Order: sequence, then structure tokens, then C-alpha cells
Amino acid sequence: MGKGFFSVPVAVNEPIMGYAPGSPERDAVLNAYNEMFNSKIDVPLYINGKDIKTGNTRTMSPPHDHQHVVGTYHLAEKSHIDDAISTALEARKAWSQIPWEQRAGIFLKAAELIAGPYRAKINAATMMAQSKTVHQAEIDAACELIDFLRFNVQYMTDIYHDQPESTSDAWNRIEYRPLEGFVYAVTPFNFTAIAGNLPACMAMMGNVVVWKPSDSQVFSAKIIMDVFKEAGVPAGVINVVFGDPVMITDTVMASPDFSGLHFTGSTFIFKELWKKIGNNIHNYKTYPRIVGETGGKDFIVAHKSANAKQVATAIVRGAFEFQGQKCSAASRAYVPQSMWEDVKKYVIEDVNSFKIGSPADLSNFITAVIHEGSFDKLAKYLDQAKADSDAEIIVGGGYDKSKGYFIEPTVIVAKDPKYTTMCTELFGPVMTIYVYEDEAYAATLKLVDETSEYALTGAILATDRYAVEEASKALQNCAGNFYVNDKPTGAVVGQQPFGGARASGTNDKAGSALNLLRWVSPRMIKETFVTPVDYRYPFLGE
Repeated sequence: MGKGFFSVPVAVNEPIMGYAPGSPERDAVLNAYNEMFNSKIDVPLYINGKDIKTGNTRTMSPPHDHQHVVGTYHLAEKSHIDDAISTALEARKAWSQIPWEQRAGIFLKAAELIAGPYRAKINAATMMAQSKTVHQAEIDAACELIDFLRFNVQYMTDIYHDQPESTSDAWNRIEYRPLEGFVYAVTPFNFTAIAGNLPACMAMMGNVVVWKPSDSQVFSAKIIMDVFKEAGVPAGVINVVFGDPVMITDTVMASPDFSGLHFTGSTFIFKELWKKIGNNIHNYKTYPRIVGETGGKDFIVAHKSANAKQVATAIVRGAFEFQGQKCSAASRAYVPQSMWEDVKKYVIEDVNSFKIGSPADLSNFITAVIHEGSFDKLAKYLDQAKADSDAEIIVGGGYDKSKGYFIEPTVIVAKDPKYTTMCTELFGPVMTIYVYEDEAYAATLKLVDETSEYALTGAILATDRYAVEEASKALQNCAGNFYVNDKPTGAVVGQQPFGGARASGTNDKAGSALNLLRWVSPRMIKETFVTPVDYRYPFLGE
């Protein structure tokens, strides 16, 4: 029962810690990393508030040290997925009715737990299990997840405050109900923040969730659930399952109570899930909501008026931070002939200055790619580029998986703007550059737009404002997040809501009220104060 209109704390972005030598945060994260690295954890399923150990387990190893085992996790059988669904539906009876401020309090507490006592732990887990540098872990696992939780509470409040006009005759109001049934969250390896946000934002709006994290992110997913449990998320509201993705998905989507999919991952898998939902549509009690953010072939376009050093830095940071494994990572660039020699010199200098190795050594800028499948795919493309006459590797090109899945940051110069690595999403530290004639700027913008099926992120660097405007118009459909004079990565919650269109997803903008609106079903209520007693209208008069 509501007892007031409540204001929530004003959301502010979490400050990013520096981890400079001698700083307390540096010592804390390294201590947490070493403790995790030198021990073993056992990660159960989490269903209806209980840890479920099936005995059927897989091991977990850091990508940068793949022979070293840091734990195991348990795989679900179909019966466990059925239990997760049934207990979620039972939990919905109370969770969907609890006042919104109680849900807000839980997730605000979760944000402060991550900002405080869990910060070193969740960052260290992300460094170890996903091979992120401490800076990449900090901006992801700590700051972005904190921001998602804080800002989503504010957006939820704004949504509930958005009410229709009323008159003296009738009071009009809208309830923003959770979806009927349960929802399904499928999350990727590359961002701990995304893994936490997808189930949390749906639960915040009153929904109950079956969550399947990536097999390569189980370690830090366990930390997320530890936070949610301590914050007070009730049993059955978020249920976590691991195992055969086809079996889990088939079981979830066979249920008539399935009401929504929140997905981040590959374009192919998302399309297959969409098709599966379509094939099952006659079985559902409602039309499921489908929200997905998938791949990208993200671009940087330099105009001849740009600063060459700024272009090189955008390329190096945009392409190689977190080994190019951000869905927003730059993987193709278009550089004018007049500045190419300078850009080339700066990029090669920067790449050659990188240190590569374990994230436990905080002087390393590059670590390992996520697993052997990714390594082998990237190595194949590098070998092909070495053999092709229309491509030249100007820096990098090496790889070694003897200890960890290390791919050298690589820059390919393509003579053909439709060369395979200009078009294909590789999801690794590989940047392909096409050098265009200065006077072909307009034609190059058209080429950028037509080259890829994706439309996630992109950037234009120029000091000529007419060139910026021309690019903004020409590229309006090929980037959901478009950057002017910056790299195409690093979206901040509350500042740059994130998502793309075309094959990159449904563009429902994580980190905004637009996304939260997908997880509610509005009910319009009109209450008339003086109810008519005569059917006749004035036009019927004599």
C-alpha cells in the first residue's frame, strides 16, 4: 500500500578510481586477485534462493593462464530449468505487488555494496576470469554496473511519475505493471555490468527472471549474485542457471508463461532466438518482448582536417582496449591519404609500446582473448591477411596460446575497402584501415554506410564543421551511438544510452528509461466522478 510519493537519491556517475602505484585501491584489488587466483570456488546454480549443486561440473580458468584452474561450476538439467521457471512464477505473486520503493531500496543498496565492500572483489574477478586490465574492470564491473543500478532507479521513478492529464470530470492514471509471466536474460562474457544489468533492470520493474550468463563469465556472475543476495533480492526473483544453452533456451521458450527476452550476444544467436519465439508464438499467453544488443563492425572516419595524433589515439584506444572484445570496439578505419603517413607512424609507435601479459601485472595494456575458439578464429584471419596480396600487416600479426590466448594487437592496411576484415566482425584486437583519396570523402562516407550489416557505433574526427555535418547525415543509419572527435567506445550510463540498429540489435538503449519501458505493461485507468444516467446526447434533441 502506497503511503507517499517518494524521491530517490539523485543518480550520479560513480567516480573512476585511478589505481596508481601506492594507492589503497591498487593494493586492495591485487590482494583480492591473488586470493582468487590461488584458491578454488565451486559455483552452484541459484534457484529459488537455494544453491543447487548437480555434480555435473566444468572447470574455470583465466584466459591468460588457461592451464590454471580457479574453480568449477555446475550444469543444469532440464528439471532445474523447469524449477527455475515455476519458482519464478511463484515469487512473482509477491514481487510484482511489492511497492516500487522497496524494489528501489534493494537495488540502490546493491549499487553501494559494489561501490564499497565488493569493489575490489568484483573488479578482481573480472580481471582474472575475463582478462581485463584493472582500468577496464573498474569502468565496467564497478562503475558501469553501479551507474546502471542508480540511474535505473531514477528512470523507474520518472516512468511512474509520467501520468496522463485529468479533468474535473474524471481522474486518469497509468499503472506500469510488470510483464505477465517470467522473463529470460541471456548475457555475454565481455561486460560484467551488462551481465548484472540485464536481469536487474527487469527485476527492478517488478519482473521475475531466469538468467543464463555466458560460460566464460560465471566467476564474476557469482559475485553479482552475492551482491544481489546481500542487497535483499528475494528468493525466486532472479534465478541463475548454467549449462547447455540450447536445452535451457528450448525449455524457457516452450513455457506459455514466457514473456520477454533480454539478450546481449551474437547476431546469429539473437536471430535464432527470435525465430524460436516466432515459431512458438501461438503457445504464449502474451506477445513476448524481445530486446537485444548484438554485434558491430564499428568504424572510425578521419577527415583531412582532423589532427593526426588524435586520429591515431582514437584508433589505438578504440580498437585495442580489452583486446577489441567490446561490441563497440573500432575494427575498421578510413584515413585520408594526406595524413596517412603521420597516422601510420603514431599508430605503430603506440602499438609497439604496448606491454602484453597477465592483468595481475598492472603495467600491461593488453591481455588475452577470452577462449581458444576466439584465439583460433583470429589466428586464421591473421594468417590469411599475411598471404593476401591486397592486405598488408603493418604492425602485430603474431599469436601464442602456449600459456594464455594471446593475440598481438594487429593493424592491417587493405587495398580493397571491402576486404574481408573490413566487413567481418572478428571480436579481437585487429584493426583494418583503408586509405582513401582526400577528394573522395563523400564517396567514402557512402562506402562506410554500405559496407556492414551492423549499425552499432562509429566515429568521425574532423575540425571542419561542414565535414562533421556531412558525416552526421550520411552515417545516420549505421551507428546507434555516433561519436564526434572521439573513439567509438566508452558509453557512460546517463550520458550516452547504448544500442544500435540493423543487425546490431533492437536499439532499446540500455542505460535509459527507453529500455525499462520495455519491461512494463501499462494499464490505463479512468475513474469517472459523476456517472451518466441517460444514454441520450444533446444532438438527439428536438
